[in-house]
Amino acid sequence: MSWRKESHAVPAPRKYPDELRERAVREVRTTGRPVAHVARDLGIHKEAMRGWVRQAEADAGERDDRLTTAELEELRQLRKENVELRRANEILKAASVFFAQEIDRPQTRPSR
Repeated sequence: MSWRKESHAVPAPRKYPDELRERAVREVRTTGRPVAHVARDLGIHKEAMRGWVRQAEADAGERDDRLTTAELEELRQLRKENVELRRANEILKAASVFFAQEIDRPQTRPSR
């Protein structure tokens, strides 16, 4: 099992709106200005913005050192499905043990 506990809680709201993210990434990519300068001008933490730019580059096929957004979503879905399948497998194992015990029990006839 992973070191992380599975959580069914609602994810925390994003600190920056998607429109701001898109605008910031577009500005860095089209102007060539340093991430830190654009981040400062837009009031965004530079490391957050650096991550957005890297992700945009991965999504555009310009980086091969990280997964694309689509791949990350697929990975999330597969991990979730894996957890569900493991849970179902545990239930089936427990049921098979129960039924195996029932079959192995000697049958007694009720007395009249």
